[in-house]
Amino acid sequence: MSTPTLPASSAAVASRHGAAIALAVTAGHFINDAYGAMLTPLMPALQSKYGVSIAAVTFLSSVYSLTSSVLQPLLGIVGERIDRRYAAALGPLMTGIGLTLMGFVPWFGALVLLVAVAGFGSGFFHPAGAAYVAQNSPADKRGLWASLFSAGGTGGMALGPVFAGVGLTHLPWFALIGAVIAAVTFAVTPSGVQKAKRVGLAEYVGIFRGPLVWLWGMAVLRSLASMGYNAMLPFMLLARGFGAREVGLTLAVYSVASAVGGIVGGRYSDKYGRTAVLRAAILSTIPFFAVLILSSPADWWFYPLTFLVGAAVNASIPVGVVTAQEYAPQHVAVASSIMMGFSWGVAGVLVFLVGALADATTPQTAALASLALLIPSALIAYRLPEPQKVKFEA
Repeated sequence: MSTPTLPASSAAVASRHGAAIALAVTAGHFINDAYGAMLTPLMPALQSKYGVSIAAVTFLSSVYSLTSSVLQPLLGIVGERIDRRYAAALGPLMTGIGLTLMGFVPWFGALVLLVAVAGFGSGFFHPAGAAYVAQNSPADKRGLWASLFSAGGTGGMALGPVFAGVGLTHLPWFALIGAVIAAVTFAVTPSGVQKAKRVGLAEYVGIFRGPLVWLWGMAVLRSLASMGYNAMLPFMLLARGFGAREVGLTLAVYSVASAVGGIVGGRYSDKYGRTAVLRAAILSTIPFFAVLILSSPADWWFYPLTFLVGAAVNASIPVGVVTAQEYAPQHVAVASSIMMGFSWGVAGVLVFLVGALADATTPQTAALASLALLIPSALIAYRLPEPQKVKFEA
């Protein structure tokens, strides 16, 4: 018996609607992550305004990481039980309001609560946005669409420090961007209440087993390697006689390369398989990463090599998200949150160990130790089975 198909005109309308949904949530990803990237550059201003210690103001990053990343799988579960449309639209709005009003609360405790609320907004948005992209992308271009969604967030992170440059007083104006994008997202996205049967906590815990837990472990090690390098970079360059300009330029090149690498990796995974790209992206990076750590902006190859390494090591990020979704097709929001939030959040919590190693040795030694984490990450990638490109549950 043949499978009924949509008329050509109906299929074209559905395709355009799917593209509009993906574009809206990608714009949401861009502005959400731009808001999140404002926090670190504004810490000196926040310390001065509220008269607190460096440790206290740094605690804000820990609060944001906890609510936006570490708790993201739980927020993904909640998102499967409510209308996903609200999470996709209100998430960036919450993040924007929380982080643009940081200079307008009367005391530091209220600031901590405000940052926590902003983190919850980000934590709700990411699994919902990724689920909308996954469910509206063509099966043969799923990796490409996921990589474009990922690139939206990477672009936002690059722009966030620019927003922060206007200072705490004028920051609330940027909340208007999030409000407009939230309204457009709510208008474009369909109702996203999960249609599959409601399940208990035991089944959700069961998602985090088998190949998905290995995939998560691979992502944690890869993310920690990248975060460790980024954390040590300013100290390495300052020790070699370079200043903030070179540090900023290097991080900007690395960030842009991450977006480009994610798009290329996502598209290649559609053609050649998810696990093939995961393995190649991580393993091929190691020797070039080692050369980069030992180089400096005085070398002609430094910035091209920074671009190459940033693109290669981050090419596996959107591929990993799609792989997780295909491992758990009935719970794409939770699977997405495990890869986007939980893995990055755990790596973010562990990155302080890299700093401790740098205190005991040198920043260069700590960066090389971070790089070494790509070896077990690649080994884990080689044991992952290729997922099936099945239809996702709504």
